Amino acid sequence: MSAEQSSGGGTVEYIQHHLTNLCAGECDPVTHAANGFFAWHLDTIFVSLLLALTIVFVGWRVGRNLNPNTPGRFQNLIEGIVEFVSGQVRDTFPGHNPLIAPLALTIFLWVWLMNFMDMIPVDLLPLIAGWFGIHYFKAVPTTDLNTTLAMSLTVFLLIIFYSIKVKGPVGYLKMFLFHPFGKFLVPVNIVMTLIEELAKPLSLALRLFGNLFAGELVFLLIALIGGTAAIGVAMALMLPLQAVLDLGWLIFHLLVITLQAFIFMVLTIVYLGMAHTDDH
Repeated sequence: MSAEQSSGGGTVEYIQHHLTNLCAGECDPVTHAANGFFAWHLDTIFVSLLLALTIVFVGWRVGRNLNPNTPGRFQNLIEGIVEFVSGQVRDTFPGHNPLIAPLALTIFLWVWLMNFMDMIPVDLLPLIAGWFGIHYFKAVPTTDLNTTLAMSLTVFLLIIFYSIKVKGPVGYLKMFLFHPFGKFLVPVNIVMTLIEELAKPLSLALRLFGNLFAGELVFLLIALIGGTAAIGVAMALMLPLQAVLDLGWLIFHLLVITLQAFIFMVLTIVYLGMAHTDDH
């Protein structure tokens, strides 16, 4: 469905169409929304895996063609990103763990690429998918709460694993019993610490999802300006306005997607760093 088609079908239908995932399994036959645990958002899975394989392939090619004497511009870019992430790990993470830097680099690149899909014109990929009989295609994985929750829960499991490994089972249990108010308020401590721990994955997931979902919605609203102008005499005014708004939001949103990838990476490092300390 294009912006022009939305003028006949209504703006609500246009927005709902672009915000609906390609669902398989337990899905509602009318709304195409997930209607059970065994529902699969195929577009999210496909785009996420494609971008992950892109990172692996590019890393493999760069590793094979490293030139320490005369590095090219792309090698300089990759080395700059690696050094930037390594610097963040050195400044934030206490001690040493060989997993943290590769994990932080993977998170930053993967989240940024998934966010960057939001920079592609909103009608382009759904239009191409329509040529192959695919009526719904949501191209930005991080506008799917399942994606951001899956990543944040993975980080949360690592937090629990390293907390138990570093503090020991007894030390991890004491964190719930005696933090933050001491041994005389154990029930309150348990509730407060549970809330504090559960807030980590929720804040990671909802922050990324909310920012990208809102950004996608703004792009859709800007696209609707062109659809409205296409059927009226206001085309000469509205289309230039759409171009200006699109360019302005694109530049601003490029900063947003980079900042969100950076925040997700840094908070992951910070939370894992807290898990590696003996105190809470």
